[in-house]
Amino acid sequence: MFTKEVVGTANALVGGWGNLGGGVTQLVMGSVLFPLFKLGMSAEKAWRTVCIVPAVVGMLTGFIILKISDDAPKGNYKEMKKNGTMPEVSAAASFRSGAMNFNTWLLFVQYACCFGVELTMNNAAASYFKSTFELTTESAAAIASIFGWMNLFARGVGGFVSDKANARMGMRGRLWWQTICLIIEGIMVLIFANTTSLGLAIFIMVIFSSFVQAAEGSSYGIVPYVNPPVTGSIAGIVGAGGNTGAVGFGLGFRQLETKQAFVLMGSCIIASGFLSLFVCIKGHAGLVTGQDSEEAIAAWKKMGGAAPAATLVVPEPDVDAAKDVDVESDGQPDEEFLAASGLSK
Repeated sequence: MFTKEVVGTANALVGGWGNLGGGVTQLVMGSVLFPLFKLGMSAEKAWRTVCIVPAVVGMLTGFIILKISDDAPKGNYKEMKKNGTMPEVSAAASFRSGAMNFNTWLLFVQYACCFGVELTMNNAAASYFKSTFELTTESAAAIASIFGWMNLFARGVGGFVSDKANARMGMRGRLWWQTICLIIEGIMVLIFANTTSLGLAIFIMVIFSSFVQAAEGSSYGIVPYVNPPVTGSIAGIVGAGGNTGAVGFGLGFRQLETKQAFVLMGSCIIASGFLSLFVCIKGHAGLVTGQDSEEAIAAWKKMGGAAPAATLVVPEPDVDAAKDVDVESDGQPDEEFLAASGLSK
């Protein structure tokens, strides 16, 4: 939903504040609304009833978005399709094209090692501080909450730096920042697991959390470039990597001692950082190999130079990308799809 010039920053802020919203919801629901509802009903009934509040807020938010926001930077899909600037793409074709792209799965693994780690820490941090440093449940939970509060800025900063790196170096800049975030994140996990001082553990956790969320922001600075016509499917697959990572690391904490689980998690994160070497996006330079196309060079040099124009220029359809995402059963491009794209067989 955002232009490529600011996609890292915008996606990171939206995602980060979305994660922060989970913590705020728990605070409001548990500390404010639940006691009010409990005054006139049983605890079980109060908790079930209070869930109506976020449901109503969510429905109203969705309705407001439909009424006041555009579907994309270029406008609403209905008008774009009518004007021929956005061809129809079936959901099946979109998902198939996204799932067949190797870069999608590399980012899937990397996102598992940042957002998956955040979900795991949300579950494990409080019990770790309680058992390791012999704290009360309340104190351990308060310290563990610091990890989530880093979403206020850390994910946004990660996306912002990714955008700035792109403006200077193109995709290679985004990939380098992604790699740096993941490797530092993994190193911080290993240090955290071996820290015996409470104060130092909290300090390391803050750094660790900052790079976890910065890596999340940088991941979604890369996603829209993988295959632009099917960005939605790719974003969905990569996002699922975070939940998959949480399940995998959660099993590690269940089957192993806590310190061993942290070491395993840190090692996996560091290894995932090196997967950036294999990310190869069409028209863009890789981490250490390949070259940007002339169009890509012109685009990122323009981003780092003069102020953007007042109007957004609609790009020409990508012939190869269009043919990849909509083919007939005979393996040939769909005539109506190509006509809508302004292309021909």
